[in-house]
Amino acid sequence: MSEHIHITINGVLQHADLEPRTLLVHYLRDALGLTGTHIGCDTTSCGACTVHLDGEAVKACTTLAVQCDGRAVTTIEGIGSIDHLHPLQEGFWEQHGLQCGYCTPGMIMSAAGLLERIPNPTEAQIRNALEGNLCRCTGYHNIVRAVQYAAEKMKG
Repeated sequence: MSEHIHITINGVLQHADLEPRTLLVHYLRDALGLTGTHIGCDTTSCGACTVHLDGEAVKACTTLAVQCDGRAVTTIEGIGSIDHLHPLQEGFWEQHGLQCGYCTPGMIMSAAGLLERIPNPTEAQIRNALEGNLCRCTGYHNIVRAVQYAAEKMKG
């Protein structure tokens, strides 16, 4: 048995008939081709699947797609473009905040949620906001610098 849902994803209303057990991450990746949302652990431990649900950072690997019916989801694809990078995407590039890049979309989405709430965060606030995101390649120093870079750039 499937359920009919309506979700606005990156500003576009999507309609789908889904099994109630379909995870948001699978709907985004498999049905919509939004592969920037990564699957890392399936247990909310790594944060690679972080997206925004009605403006709040959530882990898409444990969120059911049917829970998003009538709501708005923003993925990494929805915050910038190749021609116009979001300040966080630019910051990760400029401050060398990535190596393999697998964790990067989730890091950026978590950091974007932080900067929405706290436009000028301290280093401690940045580290606290990113504690649900794991990176296996880098030290977190450059990731923190990337978020600081974006905060400065977003000030004007």
